[in-house]
Amino acid sequence: MARSEIPPPPGTWKAARRIAERILRPLERFVHVEASSGLVLLAAALVALVWANSPWEASYDALWHAPIAFGAGRFTSSQPLHFWINEGLMTVFFFVVGLEIRQELHDGELSDLKRGALPIAAAIGGMIAPALIYLVFNAGSEQLRNGWGVPMATDIAFAIGVLALLGRRVPPALRVLLLALAIIDDIGAILVIAIFYSAGVSFVGLLIAGGGILGILLFQRLGIRRAIFYLLPGAVVWLGMLEAHVHPTIAGVLIGLLTPTRAWAGKDESPPVARIQTGLHPWVAYGIMPLFALANAGVSFDGLDPGKAGFATLSAGVLLGLVVGKPLGIVLASFAMVKLRLCALPRGAGWLGVLVVGCVGGIGFTMAIFISGLAFSDASHLATAKLAILLSSAIAAAVGLVVGRLALPAHLSDDLAPTVAGIPGALRRPHPIDREISKQSRPSS
Repeated sequence: MARSEIPPPPGTWKAARRIAERILRPLERFVHVEASSGLVLLAAALVALVWANSPWEASYDALWHAPIAFGAGRFTSSQPLHFWINEGLMTVFFFVVGLEIRQELHDGELSDLKRGALPIAAAIGGMIAPALIYLVFNAGSEQLRNGWGVPMATDIAFAIGVLALLGRRVPPALRVLLLALAIIDDIGAILVIAIFYSAGVSFVGLLIAGGGILGILLFQRLGIRRAIFYLLPGAVVWLGMLEAHVHPTIAGVLIGLLTPTRAWAGKDESPPVARIQTGLHPWVAYGIMPLFALANAGVSFDGLDPGKAGFATLSAGVLLGLVVGKPLGIVLASFAMVKLRLCALPRGAGWLGVLVVGCVGGIGFTMAIFISGLAFSDASHLATAKLAILLSSAIAAAVGLVVGRLALPAHLSDDLAPTVAGIPGALRRPHPIDREISKQSRPSS
């Protein structure tokens, strides 16, 4: 029998099942994009690593330092290509993160404190433990101490990709827990960047950014729907953040949080926050993130100096922070919340499942590399941190796969398993349920 023809379990209330599947479908599509884009991200990182250590190493450095000019006349800005990727295109990445946070706050796991208590606690534990482990090794060095934020972040694409490789062993509840945890983790990373990695904040720049935000709110009040009109006030927010010496990618988060969660024209139209996120997500996942990896993962082994002071402690702090600190913090924080009866584990997710989530949470690629670029000005320290991040992420992925294979049963316990198992297989367009709902919604002749 074809997958699309699998009947619902006996005794299923068809109306409730249709509603549940419609709610889960956007999550499935999000997970599918993240899972498959993880392979593209990995390929880009490997290409960068090989390229930076090949006979064409000079061309790798020359490409990212090539000046690119934008603007007109006296308002032209010329910056290296690397700048436009990390501070420009990554703003779009952070914008999508802001949209995800806005959606979660509106009707996701973060819309209700009781529902969000577990992923919030797990994410906080998963940020604090790695930072403390890093500081245990590097608190005594003024140059290295600033890197405590590097092992705090989880890479959603790689983490979801690893869960996808475990297939039917992973119940939907675990994927939801990982997604919610990773989004809260992103919030923490954004706050860390804004507060601790933005020095000498300029009040004038904040005023400019505030003017751009007021422009966005004014456009919304005027009923302007076309997204292209918001590019101008969005650019003002970005320039204001740059002038304020706050990392300009934070502008993307702010604009994402301002995006409306209600449809313009009623129930038949999707809310702007969902529509824009759906439109941009593939471009970010398959374009911007791999380009970021290509531009930043090229660690030249010639630039590493194992004999330099701090090489061992920096490497150990990042590696143990991600591989050990992440699962330790996530599991302990979750355990404490459950024992205090402040929340409960989601249905179908036991403690071994939480451990698997903790292990893959140690995959800290994109955001970790991004923060390392802000934390270290010394080229040797930056190269060491990047190599430690790549190695740690590979180890965390391998550990997550092994633990998942050993700890999780080879079947789904969730009633909706036929719908959500097999990540890309469950994401058919059009979905059979779409066709069924469409038929039922047609007026009878």
